[in-house]
Amino acid sequence: MFAIVEIAGQQFKVEKDQTLYVHRLQQEEGASIELNDVLLLDNNGSVTIGSPKVDGASIKAKVLTHLKGDKVIVFKKKRRKGYRKMNGHRQSFTKIQIESINA
Repeated sequence: MFAIVEIAGQQFKVEKDQTLYVHRLQQEEGASIELNDVLLLDNNGSVTIGSPKVDGASIKAKVLTHLKGDKVIVFKKKRRKGYRKMNGHRQSFTKIQIESINA
């Protein structure tokens, strides 16, 4: 059984007991969250497609930890002008674990 769900503006294919990294969520570590934006649900070959969401379907997940991704270096330069600028960015992520998929 799997589902396609929208979390923080992105779509993910999720299964039970799967862990995944999503953009930073507001909940605290250890909190349980319920995701209602289920776009597709597959129950052992029986596919239900929402328009735009599947009615009555939800996913329960647990927030494991908040962390930051790897640093991405942004370097800008214009030749012969003496313009050089270096920036770094680290994206904030939340690690969640899917506990159950309710149809």
